[in-house]
Formats: sequence, C-alpha cells, structure tokens
Amino acid sequence: MIVVAGEALIDLVPQGTGALAALQPALGGGPFNTAVALGRLGSCAAFCSRVSSDAFGEALLDRLRESGVDVSSVQRGAEPTTLAVATVGTDGSAAYSFYVDGTADRLFSAPSALPSGTRAVSFGTCSLVLEPGASAYEELMLRASAQGVFTALDPNIRPGLIPDADAYRARFKNWLPSVSLLKLSEEDAAWLGGTPQEWLAAGPAAVVITRGGDGLTAFTADGEYTVPGERVAVVDTIGAGDTVNAALLHGLAVRDALSRRAAAALGPDGWTELLGFAARAAAVTCSRAGAEPPYAHELPG
Repeated sequence: MIVVAGEALIDLVPQGTGALAALQPALGGGPFNTAVALGRLGSCAAFCSRVSSDAFGEALLDRLRESGVDVSSVQRGAEPTTLAVATVGTDGSAAYSFYVDGTADRLFSAPSALPSGTRAVSFGTCSLVLEPGASAYEELMLRASAQGVFTALDPNIRPGLIPDADAYRARFKNWLPSVSLLKLSEEDAAWLGGTPQEWLAAGPAAVVITRGGDGLTAFTADGEYTVPGERVAVVDTIGAGDTVNAALLHGLAVRDALSRRAAAALGPDGWTELLGFAARAAAVTCSRAGAEPPYAHELPG
C-alpha cells in the first residue's frame, strides 16, 4: 500500500485567453493527482485527506474510486472545496491563484494509524503550508518516518500561499531527516535554496530534480543519473510533476525498493530505467488537457 496524504481541490482552467475567459472545473491538487496516477499505474494506493461533502468533493472521491484508490482514510467536512484558478502560458506551463479560506482540507487531523500494509507515504504541495492542517500532515510524516515507513516529499512550491518564506525554508530543512525520497522541480529548488548534495546529506536516500522537457536527474550517495525528457506536443503541464511522483513510487515498489537502503542502491541501470519510466509517464500527461495521468497500458515497457 502506498498512501498519498494531502489536498484534493478543483482547478478552474481557462478555455480561452484574457482575464474573463470561461473557466472549466477540473479535478486536481498535487497529492490527489499523485494518488490517481498511482491507481492508474496499478499500484495499491490509498488517499489520506479531508474532503468536502459538497458536489465537488463527491466528484473528487468518485475519480479516486474509478482509479482504484482506497478512500477509506478520507475525512469529510461540510466546508467548501478549495479552488485553484489556473493560468496556462503559451508553452503550456501553468500558474495558480488559490481560494482556500475556510475550506475543508485545511481542517485535516492526523489519523491514529496508517492503513494496514502501508509501505510508503507521499506528502506535498498546499497541504504542508495551510494551517492548521499543515501541522497535522507534518505530524503524520514524522510519525511514519519514525516507524520506518518510506516517506516521499514533493514541496511543489506555491509562493503566493507562503506568507513567510524564510520560516517555510527552515521548516523544509527540518523535514529532510524524515524524508526518504525528495522530488522537486528546478524552480522549487531555486526558490528553496541549497543543493541536492546538501539535501542528501540531511537525510533522503535520493533527490530527484525535474527540468520539464529537459528531463530528470536523480542524485544519490553513489552517483548522479540523468535522462532526457520525452518529446511530445504539449497541451499543458498540469499534473506532470505529480505523475512523476507516482511513477517514481510505483517503479520503486515494483523493484521492491521502498526503503532508504534499497532506493539508494538501485545503481545506474536501475535509476536510468526508473527515471525514463517517469519521463514517459509525464509526457503522456502533458499531451492532454488537465491532469490526466496515464494508465499502465499506455506505457509499454
């Protein structure tokens, strides 16, 4: 079981140009997308969050179930669903503004235990920023790590949601001893400061940096491994990084490498194969509108 902990929200995606373009609601949120991608790839996955009981919340849970994701750990609340308004650039890149005040996911409370058979837990994005839920997710991360569970972190920085950048950077550094796999984009890395080598020394078995169409690089104590990006006609990049998260976790699970020692010891061939798989999965997501991660049958090999 791979558990994904974090928010589920609604992306409002413009269907044209200009400030008043029509907005199409789409199911989203970094952790939500990661859970959907894991289910579609064939992993045994569960989602751990707090979701609104409104119509958007029901639609989010329906998508998780359709993707084969266990939702028995999802908490419910009467508060509204978080909204994220996306702006898609000419190159397909996406930027977001958020409507988060008084929404259901912010009131998440850490469960007393993870689902039976949990091998890994993934964290990231808004859920680690917005209080009081952020402290609850942090509590779950620290507890899971202390129990020997493989922990993955994708900060997925949204600067507009972070009121005190220096405080967040300090908090990020405090998480690293409890993180097994750190995945982040080169933009995230630049915003956070520091280097992959510094982050490795603080605790993770591996650090993976994504560079969009230019590919991915994994840093471990034994070496640095890079694969190029897959060439594809980009519709938008929504959910691409989340798909990488899922592909990495799925690939590690298939290799029975959901432990710090095993992940660090994959070596050149193992990491090159794993990164290539993640690049192919992300390319499929980029080739279609919205966060629509691939199914296993779309990724031969």
